[in-house]
Amino acid sequence: MNTLTISENLYNHYESTAEIKHYYGLLANYALVLTAEANQNKELLTRCKNIMRKFPNQIEHPNYNFPSYKIGGIPKAYMFMKGYLPEAESEIRDYADEMMTAVRDDKGIVTTLFDQEKKLIWIDAAMATTPFLLFAGLGLKEEKYIDEAVNQAFLMYEEFFDEKIGLLHQCKNFVGEGLYSQDHWSRGNGWGYFALTELVKHLPKQSPHRKKAEKYFIQLSNALLPHQSKRGLWRQEIPLEYSYEESSGTGLILYGLGTGLRLGLLEFEAYNNAFHKGIRGLNDICINEDFSTEQSCPGCLCPGEEEEKGTVKAYVTLKLPYKDEPHSFGPFMLALAEAYQNGIIDLNRLYKG
Repeated sequence: MNTLTISENLYNHYESTAEIKHYYGLLANYALVLTAEANQNKELLTRCKNIMRKFPNQIEHPNYNFPSYKIGGIPKAYMFMKGYLPEAESEIRDYADEMMTAVRDDKGIVTTLFDQEKKLIWIDAAMATTPFLLFAGLGLKEEKYIDEAVNQAFLMYEEFFDEKIGLLHQCKNFVGEGLYSQDHWSRGNGWGYFALTELVKHLPKQSPHRKKAEKYFIQLSNALLPHQSKRGLWRQEIPLEYSYEESSGTGLILYGLGTGLRLGLLEFEAYNNAFHKGIRGLNDICINEDFSTEQSCPGCLCPGEEEEKGTVKAYVTLKLPYKDEPHSFGPFMLALAEAYQNGIIDLNRLYKG
């Protein structure tokens, strides 16, 4: 089946199960735009415009840690940048300004809105801040937004980087003051990788930030590559051989690998087979015939209680995957849209290869 057809059908299935509005839903909306762009599907692009025009007034919003979700977050900013939604200019500017003044820790990393005195920081925020500010800055031609998009990605990468293994921890101060979670969580590393992927994908060639963005992107790519399973996936606790294979992090990692290959940042011989194996594994193991999904970890912010809080054991045993877990759809769609861009048009042909 065509990879873009699978991507669109994943969104259709997701839409049939829930109202798409949370951050993981907005990521699926962003992936739907990329799916439409990949083969210049005008009908699908019109659908994306109509979806985004429902934000904020036709959606009943829950409480968000990042208010930009209210107007459509990443996909709204991206579609404005690309000229699809010029009427969104004032919304994008207002919420970019709000993000510029959001609460930060002493190093300048955005913190959670609750328990602000504890300066709780987590790598998931790289997904929320960097792409939105990057697209806002490029669309509005405001360097201050671009600079802060880069700043958040770099600060979080540096803060959560584990020098021993080259992977990222998820969070700090949730276990106790100055303490990091012990994990190298699949989707957490995927969130950090996603932010770096958007930087290398969209920063202008002349940007003073490009060299460092490429350096960090390649470093994390190199750290992730050796941990791919025999079936093509990455695990919930990435370096732990006995941890379950986790699909949402896998989708984000594959999106980054495909982008790096296409941009010539990653060596073809080292990464191409891994990318193809991953796309095959994602399709075979994690996508059912009805386009429901499998193997995705549920919400997972420093799990556990007391002495087990934030431990590898808590990440692996307390947060178990289930069918149609909502974080899965966006990462799967991103990986498939990028597969198409890398010439994987028909998965049947991939199998024959």
